[in-house]
Amino acid sequence: MRYPERMAIVTPQVIRQDFPLLAQHPDLVYLNSAATSQKPEVVIETVSRYYRELNASIHRGAYTLSVQASEAYENARRTLAGFIGADEHEIIFVRNTTEALNLVAYAWGLNNLRAGDEILLTEMEHHANLVPWHLVCERTGAKIKAIPLGSDGRLDLNTLETLLTERVRLVSVTHISNVLGTVNPVAQIARAARAVGALVVVDGAQSAPHMPVDVQALGADFYAFSGHKMCGPTGVGVLWGRYEVLETLAPFLGGGSMIREVFVDRSTYAQPPQRLEAGTPAVAEAIGLAAAVEYLKKLGMDRVWQHELELTAYALKRLDDELPEVRTFGPRDSDRAGVIPFVLGGIHAHDVATALDQYGIAVRAGHHCAQPLHRKLGVAATSRASFYVYTTHEDIDRFIEALKKVRDFFKDWL
Repeated sequence: MRYPERMAIVTPQVIRQDFPLLAQHPDLVYLNSAATSQKPEVVIETVSRYYRELNASIHRGAYTLSVQASEAYENARRTLAGFIGADEHEIIFVRNTTEALNLVAYAWGLNNLRAGDEILLTEMEHHANLVPWHLVCERTGAKIKAIPLGSDGRLDLNTLETLLTERVRLVSVTHISNVLGTVNPVAQIARAARAVGALVVVDGAQSAPHMPVDVQALGADFYAFSGHKMCGPTGVGVLWGRYEVLETLAPFLGGGSMIREVFVDRSTYAQPPQRLEAGTPAVAEAIGLAAAVEYLKKLGMDRVWQHELELTAYALKRLDDELPEVRTFGPRDSDRAGVIPFVLGGIHAHDVATALDQYGIAVRAGHHCAQPLHRKLGVAATSRASFYVYTTHEDIDRFIEALKKVRDFFKDWL
């Protein structure tokens, strides 16, 4: 790699050169990292090298190549465990955050929830942390309640006292809102949930890539995140669970690798994590994700987080000062992730995003898989700019100037 150990020394302009797509498109301002991040050369090369030099079926062969591939896969598990302060036996490789949350919903929810039980969510959840619980409730008779969103873009935690009753069996909450950038006080929520005996699930899709995470300090029982949002490949993610809770889970999928013994009429199952990893896993992708984690560790997750805080504050100030026609959403203090949803007058978010694309600015538009939150905000859709390690102040400047041109183009409709 071409940089020293700390992002304090290495500028985002230098980091950008580690990402082939960005290096090949120097005029592209990529502001959609909350959806998926770009991939550094070291990750691309790691995946390629696995297929060129190490490809074999893991855990199923006594020959050298299989043993080496198995060791690389399990080393990836250890790397991911260290990244979030976990034990390697608590790391389950899945496809993405969505699959991780579905695993908990089906493996725990269907076997533990009954009519009269309650699940506590929030009004800012991604659909991946809503729909699985809807499906479970349809089959178990459990009910869903939600912590409301305050006008400041933060959860109204004053409602916890009345919402958290002994009927609540599980609390599932996003660590960072993918729309608002709100950083939720997960440890505080977890303590309150544990006081009534509820399990705690955390959607970490937007926190693991951007800030230091210690699952022990969070006090949760499950934590889920995706590889493709944190410089890693698509098709791989992680579910962390407390081992004593993982041991109680029924298998999510049945098949090879997750068994102890199989007879014609019955099976017994392996201990976690193997019990929850049926079939041939995404070996190359898991190893690639470990390479992404090593890349981020060299930058320093504390520096990654500080960089985003600075960029977000800078972008919000320029929007406030120079584009009064633009309405932004989310907390206005400094403790906010690098995500800014916005609307330009009454112009549809898709039209704004399409117009920005003409100036080389890539933002996302829509409800961002958070329709209940957008209803709460009173808008059908927003455009969203999101930042990452390769985002520069110059990117923000170009975004602001392009948005001014879009405003001028649509001035008759504002």
